[in-house]
Amino acid sequence: MLSGAFTAFRRYWKPLTGVILLVQGIGILLVGAAIGIAGVGVDTRFAAVFNLPAGETPAAGDVVALLLYLAPVVVLMLVTMVLLTGMIAAVCPAVIQEAVLGRPTTFAAMWRRCWSRLPSVLGVLVCVGLLAGGPVLVLYAVCVPWLFADGGVPPLPVFVLLLGVLLWMPVMLWLAVRFSLAPAVAVCEGLGPIASMRRSARLVGGGWWRTFGIAALGYLMAAVVGYAVQLPFTFLGMFALLPAVLATGEAGDPTTLLSGIAVYVACMMLGMAVGSVFQLGYPQLVLSLLYVDQRIRKENLAEALLTAAAPAPPGPR
Repeated sequence: MLSGAFTAFRRYWKPLTGVILLVQGIGILLVGAAIGIAGVGVDTRFAAVFNLPAGETPAAGDVVALLLYLAPVVVLMLVTMVLLTGMIAAVCPAVIQEAVLGRPTTFAAMWRRCWSRLPSVLGVLVCVGLLAGGPVLVLYAVCVPWLFADGGVPPLPVFVLLLGVLLWMPVMLWLAVRFSLAPAVAVCEGLGPIASMRRSARLVGGGWWRTFGIAALGYLMAAVVGYAVQLPFTFLGMFALLPAVLATGEAGDPTTLLSGIAVYVACMMLGMAVGSVFQLGYPQLVLSLLYVDQRIRKENLAEALLTAAAPAPPGPR
């Protein structure tokens, strides 16, 4: 599974990288525009809330206005993350579907395929997220007000919160693995969110530990390789920043330091963008191959794949 995912990534890196980087770029532009627009209003409100003389409390109107300026940025960031996750969860099964048949594909074809199945994939992600994380959100909603109800930090709500989270984490992990093949089902079989989750549960049934082990190794390898890819960009940024820091200490010119910081941040962002292509895409390729593997084991998919991959017989002359 792991080597097969590497092979698929190497052979189809162009459409994979294109889709992931394009979605990342659009998300960064949208979030950057939102931050810029919010920064215009936050500038004055921030001072009115946090830069006050000792003993004064900020006005309620200033606090509400600050939250109203920042809330759209937070919401847009969350929406961007969900869309990015959905697009990656949609493009990887589509690529694996072509890879197991030995067919080439293009960026345009994968982009169209992603958009056509994105609603179902997003539905799967939202449903699984609510099912696995909903109880934790309810627990936080109950315990956090209880924690600050008396103005202190009573130990009982802290204990209830920690105990509830610890008890629910194994269930959350079990649900995440049980429905981990649902995005691949939604893309390859064209099913809706609920039907995809039920299908994933049937495919994972009897092989939960195997699915968990292979998926965990996939995420671990993605983290290691992604970090190794980001490391040269980090060193490059540090080499650009260090002379700027030394020059600033000698001459006292802050412009040089700001230029070095800008180069360092640019190198870091470039490294994160390049590394995230593998970090985000490789685990989904592993899960997509697991979907194909489970269908081969349980439904004899191999014969259908051989039939689909066989060249069409020549027509009559």
